[in-house]
Amino acid sequence: MNILIIEDEILNADRLKRLIQEIRPHAVILDVLESVEESVNWLSTHALPQAIMMDIQLSDGLSFEIFQRIKLELPVIFVTAYDEYAIRAFKQHAIDYLLKPVDRNELSMAFEKLEYLNHLTSQQSLESLLTAYKPKEYRTRFLIPYRDEFRALLVSDIQYFSSEMKITKARLNTGAEETIPQTLDELEKQLDPRLFFRANRQFIVHIDSIGRVFNYFNSKLKVTLKRDDTVEIIVSRDKAPLFKSWLGY
Repeated sequence: MNILIIEDEILNADRLKRLIQEIRPHAVILDVLESVEESVNWLSTHALPQAIMMDIQLSDGLSFEIFQRIKLELPVIFVTAYDEYAIRAFKQHAIDYLLKPVDRNELSMAFEKLEYLNHLTSQQSLESLLTAYKPKEYRTRFLIPYRDEFRALLVSDIQYFSSEMKITKARLNTGAEETIPQTLDELEKQLDPRLFFRANRQFIVHIDSIGRVFNYFNSKLKVTLKRDDTVEIIVSRDKAPLFKSWLGY
């Protein structure tokens, strides 16, 4: 994996390089750049890296200016001392937003996301993959038929969606259930992936409804819910690492 670092503080850049070499010894750090101007010139004259580790406040301005001057469609891991730029960062192909001093485990999880994207790029475009990590207009409500009218069902009131016999239901925080016309495949594209995870073919679960996570046989995970520990959701072996990363493990 070829990585470009954009960081104007030498000590931070050196620490970042050490962590990368510890976590991913085979990664190649192409260069360390210190300014917006230097970064624009480098990216305009070199083959693009597979990923960029980028600070936000550089010596000559905010790194967001780079995206205004050249078109970049590659994954970015932002590394900064400021948390107020997170939303803006995720609009620029960010797959993670790490606060300084960078935690080794958080950096490792960011690389897991990056490698997951790289693994899937043979089947989908980078643009479509990165939509899972950048904000967009996700569904916030449903209109549910009620007698002779419709009533609103807020997505924030839903613990999980389940599917059985081709019928999709939403389990609410109150414990009630509502039938939803969309399939789980359709909902997976419409729901905010920071809040909802497609655990398997039967369940899409909200992050705030998760109670406990257990190791299960064959490297799977078993998930129970806060409000109803009788519901057990099994996360497949293939999805288990991504699920743990999504939870921030």
